[in-house]
Amino acid sequence: MTAAASAHTDPPTDLWPAPYARGAVDATVTVPGSKSVTNRALVLAALAGEPGWLRRPLRSRDTLLMAEALRTLGTKIEEGVGPDGTGEAWRIIPAPLRGPATVDVGNAGTVMRFLPPVAALADGPVRFDGDPRSHERPLHGVIDALRALGTRIDDDGRGALPMTVLGGGGVEGGTVEIDASSSSQFVSALLLSAPRFNQGVEVRHVGSRLPSMPHIRMTVDMLRAVGAQVDEPEHGGAPDVWRIAPSALRGRDLVVEPDLSNAQPFLAAALVTGGRVTIPDWPERTTQPGDELRRIFTEMGGSCELTAEGLTFTGTGRIHGIDVDLGEVGELTPGIAAVAALADSPSTLRGVAHLRLHETDRLAALTKEINELGGDVTETEDGLHIRPRPLHGGVFHTYHDHRMATAGAVIGLAVEGVEIEDVATTAKTLPDFPTMWTEMLGV
Repeated sequence: MTAAASAHTDPPTDLWPAPYARGAVDATVTVPGSKSVTNRALVLAALAGEPGWLRRPLRSRDTLLMAEALRTLGTKIEEGVGPDGTGEAWRIIPAPLRGPATVDVGNAGTVMRFLPPVAALADGPVRFDGDPRSHERPLHGVIDALRALGTRIDDDGRGALPMTVLGGGGVEGGTVEIDASSSSQFVSALLLSAPRFNQGVEVRHVGSRLPSMPHIRMTVDMLRAVGAQVDEPEHGGAPDVWRIAPSALRGRDLVVEPDLSNAQPFLAAALVTGGRVTIPDWPERTTQPGDELRRIFTEMGGSCELTAEGLTFTGTGRIHGIDVDLGEVGELTPGIAAVAALADSPSTLRGVAHLRLHETDRLAALTKEINELGGDVTETEDGLHIRPRPLHGGVFHTYHDHRMATAGAVIGLAVEGVEIEDVATTAKTLPDFPTMWTEMLGV
C-alpha cells in the first residue's frame, strides 16, 4: 500500500490553515541555499585533500543529516564565518574515513545514496538506517554497483535500507553498469566518490530513460570545479556513459546558490494572485532544475525579468494549462500540478513516472489530494492529466513530503479553507516555510 493510499488510517493532526490571498502579492523573498548544491559540496569537501569553505549553506533537515553523517565518518565540519570574515559558513576539514559508524539518512535521497560509496572508502563497517519511508525507496542501483566494484554490503537481499557497508579502506573502481531509470542519484552517487577510487570509474546507465539529467550535470560541474577529470555524454562521450579518472580533489571556497526549486511556491504565488515576487541572487547560469520555472511559469501566463538583483516574476491573474515533459525537472511537478489545478484549461504533465518512488508516491498523492478538494486529476502511465474544476476547502495531506506541503499552500492562496497536514515537513529543505509564506502575503 502506498503512502497516498493509506493517508486516512489515522485522523489528521497538526493542521495549518493555508493563508488565502485577498489580493495580489508584491514581495521580495530571499530563498535559502540549494540543498542539492550543499549536499554535493559537503561530500566533495570531505573527500578533498585539503580543507575548504562552504558559504551560505542550506541548514535544513537533509543537509544537517548529511553534515552529521560525514562527522560520524571522521570529517570535521566547523561552524564559522567565511575566509573573508563575512557570511555564515562551514569549514570542512577532511580526515581519514572510519568505522564503525551509524548513519541516520532520515528520508533524504542524497544522504542514503551519496554516502554508501563514501562509506566504502572508510576503514570499518558503516550502518545506514532512516525514517520508515526510507526503507521503501530504491537503493539497488548503488548497492549493486558497489558490489560489482568489490565492496561488501549486508542488506539481507532487500536492495534497500537498513544496510551495512563493510568499508575496506578503499575501492578498486573500474567499469560498472547500473539501471538509474528510477533515480539519477544513483549515477551522481558513484561519480562523487569516483576520484578516490583506485582506478576511478566508468558508469554505464543501461536502463530506460534517465530522469533529472540537470542534477547529473550539476554533479559533473561541481566535480570539475574541484579538479576531477570527467568525460560525459554531452561532451563527445558515449551516450549514458561517464568516466572519471582517479585524482586528488581540491578544497574550495564555495558560495551556495539559492535553491531555485524552493523558489517555486513563491513564484507560483505571483502567478496565482496576479502579483509580483522577486527572488534575489537568481544566478544567470546554473545547473539547478528550478531554473526551468522561468520558462514553464511564463508559458502558464506570467512574465519574468532577470537582473543583477535577481528574478522578478509577474502574474497576470490568468493561468493557462500546459502540456509539458517534466522528465528532467520532476521535483517541480507538485507545484506545477497545484498551479494547473487553478488554470483556465487542462494540463498534461509527462515524463515523471519515477516520482512514484520519491518521498511518497507523488503522482498518487497529488491525484488524491487535489481530487478531494473537488479537482479532476487522473494518473497516466508517466504523469498526470489535470482538468481544472472549482475547488473547495479541506485537509491537504502531505505524506511527510515537503513538496506536497508547499503545493497545498499554493492551492490555498486561491481556495479558502485549505488546511495543510504537517506543514513542518517543509523543514526538510526549506526551514521556516510558514513564516516566509505569511510574510510574503503580509499577514
